[in-house]
Amino acid sequence: MKIVNVLLAILLTAIMLSGCLYPEERKAKNSAPYQHQLKEVQAAVDEFREATGGLLPIKTRDMGVPIYQKYPIDFNRLSPRYMAEPPGTSYENGGEYLYVLVDVEKKPTVKLIDVKMSEMIRELKLRVEMYKDQHKYPPYKKVVSKNLFMLDHEKLGLKEAPSVTSPLSGTSLPLLVDEKGDIQVDYRMDLAKLMKQSKKTLKPGEEVQDLMWEETPFVPAFSVKYTVNDKQEPVFLE
Repeated sequence: MKIVNVLLAILLTAIMLSGCLYPEERKAKNSAPYQHQLKEVQAAVDEFREATGGLLPIKTRDMGVPIYQKYPIDFNRLSPRYMAEPPGTSYENGGEYLYVLVDVEKKPTVKLIDVKMSEMIRELKLRVEMYKDQHKYPPYKKVVSKNLFMLDHEKLGLKEAPSVTSPLSGTSLPLLVDEKGDIQVDYRMDLAKLMKQSKKTLKPGEEVQDLMWEETPFVPAFSVKYTVNDKQEPVFLE
């Protein structure tokens, strides 16, 4: 009987340990491909800059393009001399990420944009534009912040409020619309988690959205500016 109890205890301990370890193992497995490929692309970008006197291997974008989407990497300028081909996780090679550069003036750094997020925002933008063609203004439902609004999803023919899945946390992030009719992602939930993890003390009025690309592989694409309130909670910067 004692032997059976010992075996049961060992089995339960093994199950508990496997349950605790599995999320970390899964996280490592899921993040390994793009983390490894980020390093490869970063090395190729650095080598390209050194060989060209500091030029950036990027596609040309209009000046009005938001900063986080402004510098997409042009893999035609990197391949095959600086890397054999675009990484498997890149949109250009059938993957689900756009590779972009941030901090281009000081230290050009390779980061990611989730293609699925971009596609969902593009689709919602089309719905809003079609609605505006008939009604002049987007279907505003509620003011969230200065020049930022919730959309009336029913008037757009949607069953629920529009959102995207955060590539960082897996959380559903609401989609909002600004006064120009552009779609913006509400990153407050992701930023709140990042601020708790980073333990940085931030000042009200100080922009905090860069914390995302500083602490993670992703940029806050389709983002407005954020700051913190007196409770160190992320809020829209007005």
